[in-house]
Amino acid sequence: MLFRRRKPAGIADKLRSLLWPAKGFMRPFHYFRMRVMRLSASPHAVAAGVAAGIASSWTPFIGLHLIVSVLLSYLVAGDLIAAALATTFGNPLTFPFIWAATWKIGTWMLGEGDPTIGHHLDLHHLFSNFGWADLWGPVIEPMLIGAVPPALLSGLIVYGLTFYVVRGFRRRRRLRLAEVARNRPVQAGAGI
Repeated sequence: MLFRRRKPAGIADKLRSLLWPAKGFMRPFHYFRMRVMRLSASPHAVAAGVAAGIASSWTPFIGLHLIVSVLLSYLVAGDLIAAALATTFGNPLTFPFIWAATWKIGTWMLGEGDPTIGHHLDLHHLFSNFGWADLWGPVIEPMLIGAVPPALLSGLIVYGLTFYVVRGFRRRRRLRLAEVARNRPVQAGAGI
């Protein structure tokens, strides 16, 4: 087999890899960063796509984030691949925080009292006894309205950061390639 270990992993190695990956937790972030940097679109398109993907992750439309991000990216002339990649901001680790924040912001914006004072919402009861139409008022509407401010704020911040990072990366890459081209020995008779 091509990528098989020479020495099979022991139980201790398997347990350690469950808790801490061999390449570390930062590897997916480095991969994502380099994948975004190497997109061939303009810095504006890449930044707008990433901002659209992150903004769509704030919406309560689970399963539709990719479609929402592509539509948003198309509206702001962003790169569709960058938008699709950036939807990974919404993942099982971040969704509980996103949902809690959007619901609290939404209930505050709708004027339904202070969401921090003992307001309890039994989601299990709502999902088991009511349909989606009954969920609109207490859950989906506040989350949808509450998603707008953090989506706009995070989208603007991420757009600015991504734009300047991509532009700087491309400038450094262009200079590095020019330096390599200058240092390349001229082959005799190559221009004949």
